[in-house]
Amino acid sequence: MTDDPALGLYQVLHDDGSVDEAHDPKLDDETLLRLFRHMVHIRIVDERMLARQRQGKVGFYGASTGQEATPIVTGMLLQEQDWVFQALREGAIMLVRGFPLDTWLAQIYGNEGDVAKGRQMPMHMSGRAVNHVSWSSCLGPQLPQAVGMAWAAKLKGHEDVISVAFTGDGATSEPDFHAAMNFAGVYKPPCVIVCQNNHWAISVPVSKQTASPTFAIKARAYGLPGIRVDGNDVLALWSVLSAAFERARKGEGPTFVEALTYRIGAHSSSDDPTRYRSEEEVERWRQKDPIARFERYLRAKGLVTDDSRKALEEEITAEVLEAIRKVEEHGLPARETVLDDVFVERPWHLEEQRQELLAGPVAPKAAH
Repeated sequence: MTDDPALGLYQVLHDDGSVDEAHDPKLDDETLLRLFRHMVHIRIVDERMLARQRQGKVGFYGASTGQEATPIVTGMLLQEQDWVFQALREGAIMLVRGFPLDTWLAQIYGNEGDVAKGRQMPMHMSGRAVNHVSWSSCLGPQLPQAVGMAWAAKLKGHEDVISVAFTGDGATSEPDFHAAMNFAGVYKPPCVIVCQNNHWAISVPVSKQTASPTFAIKARAYGLPGIRVDGNDVLALWSVLSAAFERARKGEGPTFVEALTYRIGAHSSSDDPTRYRSEEEVERWRQKDPIARFERYLRAKGLVTDDSRKALEEEITAEVLEAIRKVEEHGLPARETVLDDVFVERPWHLEEQRQELLAGPVAPKAAH
């Protein structure tokens, strides 16, 4: 054991659902139940959408199974004016912050209900209504973007705005990570960078990703504090992230958080994890499932029972299925929207092209 926050592992909730009373954030019952509901919600969404992908109704899906705690806690702690720069498995933050489920799902289908008008890749979520920026498939560019956005807020005197950026363990090997960390250390913008260390960057294990004992320790080289927290522990995450967000809000600079977790399922619907990891390893981490662990705690407090758990699952399942039904009724984006959002005022040459597009194909002239 060590007292070094970058080398140890901050925990509050034990695997059996018991709690370290000395570090319990003492959340009220309403907050605890909201956290639980959001976690169960995204688990059910993931299950249903993976099934839709297997049916050929969507092209790609990446579930957050086993990693629900970090995005849900983040979403609960953020304020309306804050910005999020996600990686692959943090899209649920949008839902926690009030983004409509059917509109969120439409981004996976890329149909006319999609606010991005079908132009993005599936699951590359974004929503200006909740200050949520789409991620890049190479999982790195969002980091300097988040730091730059936070610095812009600082320069403009928006002292109540922070940004939160996410990365996986694999993207810490990309140049963007190091540029973002260095920039954050030098200019001290109000941002928090969270690494969800889920042990596997697709098929590359952490052991081949870095020689550092932890990812959190890397923060010191850039001049910012780093802390390592149990990413499957809702209460520990609440304490660590709320402190990091508050520190940024007070103008005390950025924090780097390593959330130690595990991807229970495949990297995405295109991946077969049995080719590179053992079922024994997966089962060990399945015993640390953040939802089951949190549920044991809530049951001990009398906040969840068999009946309430069943009712919650039935309610959420009905909600998700209704949203899917609604989304699948949408058609493809109108073809003329391909010229929208290019300029504030559409120039004459694009307007001509739009009119030609609306007029439809011109019949070829008959050969003489």
